[in-house]
Amino acid sequence: MTTAFKTFVFMDLEGTGLMDTLPKVTELCLVAVHRSALENPLRDQAGVLLPPRIQDKLCLCVDPGKSLGAHAAEITGLSNRTLQSNEKRAFDASTAAIVRNFLLRQAQPICLVAHGGDRYDFPLLKAELLFQAADLPATSIYCMDQWRAVKGLDERRRAVPRVIKGYYTLEGIYRRFYHQEPKASHSAEGDVVTLLMIFLYEAKELLKWSRLHSRRWDLIAPMYRNIKG
Repeated sequence: MTTAFKTFVFMDLEGTGLMDTLPKVTELCLVAVHRSALENPLRDQAGVLLPPRIQDKLCLCVDPGKSLGAHAAEITGLSNRTLQSNEKRAFDASTAAIVRNFLLRQAQPICLVAHGGDRYDFPLLKAELLFQAADLPATSIYCMDQWRAVKGLDERRRAVPRVIKGYYTLEGIYRRFYHQEPKASHSAEGDVVTLLMIFLYEAKELLKWSRLHSRRWDLIAPMYRNIKG
């Protein structure tokens, strides 16, 4: 990337299961924040970081059309029954258009940011979009895995612990930075709030990292292709 991103879109997808189960999306959340809000973060009177006042949000629940794994249902609080009783639609062509139009209305170029995004969120979103014969603009949208970024910063600072189990989970990073539990976890919107607050804590370095290490959207491979239920 030769120029700085103008918009950062923090995203999280909840799905029916892990990668090896060929998951479908059950919930998605995208929160778009302009670069200026990340470079000049708000703070309260005690100096504590606050979320940006100006945000665009897109949060959708989705009927996946296949059974949720028991573990996924437990941690997300979603079930096939509740999604269907609330008449949630599938990830269909209109959903793909909503996601695409939400991103196109942001100042370009865009960096999508997700925790573990390289392994899960980016390839799953790509699979769902391609299944609807849709995609995102290749030349103006890039992707950054914030898990990789935070770990990379620690490695550069020689601050990686010998035992890292749980150290780089979304909740673990948040606790390390803010010395408290995240306010909400395991909903797409709650995880995006946590993700955004982690970025704000290391904004100066993560803005630099995004410019050097983000990947173009067209280089993201779909998790799978045209497989139903």
